[in-house]
Amino acid sequence: MKKLFITLLVSLVFIACDSDDDNNTPADVAVNLKFSQNFNELQVTALNLSTTTYVNEMNQELNITRLRYLLSRLVLTNSNGETFSLSPYHLVDISRPETLTLNTNVTIPEGDYNLSFVYGFNEEDNQDGAYNDLNAVSWNWPQMLGGGYHFLQMDGQYNVNTEPAPYNFHNGTARVSEGVFEQNFVNFNLPNTLSISEGNTININMDIAEWFRNPNTWDLNVYNTPLMPNYDAQKLMQQNAATVFSASVE
Repeated sequence: MKKLFITLLVSLVFIACDSDDDNNTPADVAVNLKFSQNFNELQVTALNLSTTTYVNEMNQELNITRLRYLLSRLVLTNSNGETFSLSPYHLVDISRPETLTLNTNVTIPEGDYNLSFVYGFNEEDNQDGAYNDLNAVSWNWPQMLGGGYHFLQMDGQYNVNTEPAPYNFHNGTARVSEGVFEQNFVNFNLPNTLSISEGNTININMDIAEWFRNPNTWDLNVYNTPLMPNYDAQKLMQQNAATVFSASVE
């Protein structure tokens, strides 16, 4: 009887330990993304297209009539170095509300993560004509300029209240000379920790004002149209991209 009692007691201890381990295991949660845009403190949505005037670092008044941009290789990394790939790429078009959210169909354990992604496509992914969905929405970058795809299209007018003139802020591969090109993407490893639990959404935000001021103050009287074949303009855009994006949990 005594031996039976000891056996039962040991079994109960093991069951209790297993139960504790189960309770300490983080729950798996779905990862959903949201994409937002602002110009300094002003939110930018489809409702603002063509109707709202913004002021850049050069004190130039401008509006936005189109804004599309591509992020790729979106990945979450936890404190143990485990990585979770969220999406190979995503094209945001603020005139199409369905592109402002992304249900990734990826589940991860609750916890703390860092977000990384590529602005545009890296050299491996930026293959001419490779993505049918991007081809269908005219996202291609001209072959004579290096081929592949756009990273950013932002169009509008500047000096809107004085002498309106168009600008086309388009970014992609940089053409050095005929047949010579430089990749122009930017790798982002955002420094802030994202604490993710059930019901959270990761918001990736673009501060459009940063395209015009940091580290290069952008003069639309100098760089307006056409910028796609302009090597200097393309490299300045790449440099200014470094402070454009941030992420938070909602």
